[in-house]
Amino acid sequence: MLNIREILAPIAGELTKVEERLRDTADVQYAPLAEVVRYVVGSGGKRIRPALVLLVAKFYPADFEKVVYLAAAVETLHSATLVHDDMIDRSLLRRGHPTLNTFLSDGATVLAGDYIFARAAGFAAATESVRVVQLFAQVLQTIVDGELRQLFHPTDGLPSREDYYRRIYSKTASLFTLATEAAGELIGASTSEVAAFREYGYRLGMAFQIVDDVLDFIGDEEELGKPIGSDLRQGTVTLPVYYFAERYPDHPALQNYWDGKPDRETAVQRLVHAVRESAAIDEALNEARTFAADAQAALTSLPDIPARRSLLALAEYVVERRR
Repeated sequence: MLNIREILAPIAGELTKVEERLRDTADVQYAPLAEVVRYVVGSGGKRIRPALVLLVAKFYPADFEKVVYLAAAVETLHSATLVHDDMIDRSLLRRGHPTLNTFLSDGATVLAGDYIFARAAGFAAATESVRVVQLFAQVLQTIVDGELRQLFHPTDGLPSREDYYRRIYSKTASLFTLATEAAGELIGASTSEVAAFREYGYRLGMAFQIVDDVLDFIGDEEELGKPIGSDLRQGTVTLPVYYFAERYPDHPALQNYWDGKPDRETAVQRLVHAVRESAAIDEALNEARTFAADAQAALTSLPDIPARRSLLALAEYVVERRR
């Protein structure tokens, strides 16, 4: 399997330009705000979402500056959602670094996130595409809807599978879809091609989040930058637990988790161990592989260019990665 650097080689130079645009986000006069925004935007990550924009843009001649603005918009929107997510979940670590809410008040964290949202909207508007701005707004609504559903979901039992898929679409796949669909619109792709890009982004995003959910059980804490079992500690049930519950509905570790016995932390540790030792991990990974294969299939009718080969390889990378 190719590593991420090899996969994104066709757009390495363009990604550098996106990084420069992202740094513009922190170009504000109020020094404390500039420092906070620089901390968030500069915290790294794989930059898969902006990479998707740049790869799709390779299929047609396009205005490079507008493509860069769109890539920056998608990544900045992603960064803003993480700020609010971490505060809501009371997460202390993100990619191994302290989250904003560890050293800012809730009010300051919310406002910092709001500012980054506004910068993302500004980048989207700079594409001068009404359709791109419409898609941007729709995805932001989807993300907020998903967060509210998560906040108000019952905590005394297993939510439906439909709730799970809706949540991971809202949280992750919607941004992947935005990256590919909006890029297709921006470069003037045909209706069928835009639909193919959209389907690819959706399927890839679903696979990506399922693998994230699996890694929360089997990953290396140092590589993940957060403790194993973080989702369960926050009361979030993910796909491995669904598969485990289907096989062992009366398992003591599952019942103890719902009851919080003997104590919450012990219950989480026991359920993590039980899931890790079961077939649920492989079953969840196989589902992620199916989503990834469907993402690849969505590109069948598109020209065989280096960017398409990178998109195909990216689908493989997403399900084989370990962080």
